[in-house]
Amino acid sequence: MKLTDKVALVTGAASGIGRESALLFAQNGARVVCVDLSADLNAATATQISEAGGTAFAVAADVSDADDMERVVAETVQKFGRLDVAFNNAGIMHSDDGDAVSTEERIWDLTMGVNAKGVFLGCKYEIPAMLASGGGSIINTASFVAVMGAATPQIAYTASKGAVLALTRELAVVHARQNIRLNALCPGPLRTELLMRFLDTDEKKERRLVHVPMGRFGEAAEMAQAALWLASDESSYVTGTDFMVDGGLSAAYVTPEG
Repeated sequence: MKLTDKVALVTGAASGIGRESALLFAQNGARVVCVDLSADLNAATATQISEAGGTAFAVAADVSDADDMERVVAETVQKFGRLDVAFNNAGIMHSDDGDAVSTEERIWDLTMGVNAKGVFLGCKYEIPAMLASGGGSIINTASFVAVMGAATPQIAYTASKGAVLALTRELAVVHARQNIRLNALCPGPLRTELLMRFLDTDEKKERRLVHVPMGRFGEAAEMAQAALWLASDESSYVTGTDFMVDGGLSAAYVTPEG
């Protein structure tokens, strides 16, 4: 199994990509720490792992709170003795997120706090733990919109994911010789509750899908497979990448120069 003997921390583990990744990591041998603000659903993910014969425990935490993230990593190391993989995946997409004119400052601050600051705080506390463990792999969830912009306006979300890309690239360079790899997973449009709630009309859904060469929304389980590869030693020479898993969207609309 790809993650045998590894300890993996997954944020946003209550649903979507995070939940599917936590389950898949466990199926591949990892001891998994499930982290989410939604305590009951997060605990349900950990319970499902345990009932399937895996090893997991749940920690309720707000990724935008420094004390919470410091505690999460400390509890991980206390329980399992090390940290090898961190998937900083927790994120929000607010229904009131629009263009620069219509989006309220509080929506901007909330989105940046979870999506960008949450990744920063994860890395802040995960990296020292990984250094003590001899290295590791950090995967940060960005998005195709960070590279291309979104057809449906969502300025705070897009900007926050752009910040994740920049942060990931810099930390990948800084820690490359310390055996810590950092990569940004950039999903295309997914059939998750998060996006379907945002694209709340058929018109919005079609406007997003018309740009996807494969003609369908991706699945959270497909993103989990990509995260598993980045987490495993099979990607040992991969760091600092914007790993596009987008049904061909970026290939159709982004030129080689940009």
